[in-house]
Amino acid sequence: MSRRLAVIVAGFLIGALAGAAALVLNKGHETLGVATTGTALVGGPFTLVDQTGKTVTERDFRGRYMLVFFGFTHCPDICPAELQVIAASLEALGPAAKKVVPVFITVDPERDTPEVMADYIKNFGDEFVGLTGSPEQIAAVAKAYRVAYAKFQEKDSVTDYSVDHSALVYLMSPNGDYITHLPYGTSAEKMAETLRRYL
Repeated sequence: MSRRLAVIVAGFLIGALAGAAALVLNKGHETLGVATTGTALVGGPFTLVDQTGKTVTERDFRGRYMLVFFGFTHCPDICPAELQVIAASLEALGPAAKKVVPVFITVDPERDTPEVMADYIKNFGDEFVGLTGSPEQIAAVAKAYRVAYAKFQEKDSVTDYSVDHSALVYLMSPNGDYITHLPYGTSAEKMAETLRRYL
């Protein structure tokens, strides 16, 4: 064993022994723990434009749960797949789905105009709302939802580009508060089950 490796192993052993000693010494005594309260800082005020060209804010969705997903209409796979899962989960809810509005927010406002959004979201259901806006408005709402996104140029193309982005579905309460999120790959059945728990 080299001298350097021996020193590293010895350091780990000393740390482990010190941790064990602390546990023994604290046994039977109250310890101060870290407690967290409040809600996650996800979501918040926004002003965007829907697929009809109407300016909307987060207040227009009060009274209904929101399923919020960020993406873009030129997305080749993740976005359409996730929107299909959202549509299938709402269908599985039956009449209770009326309490939920699925909201698709673009991270590509340069190409995703209201008209483009309208044409795109009709593939997933009449209940879907597509939101776009100026690059600044999209940056603000993405920041509020802790969504990361970045445009990158396609190889050997001057004009074509794609957008890397977070792929979470956010469930927001009728008051606009964050409830939970569902990662990409969640099945429609699991998403419907999660929704039933809160509706």
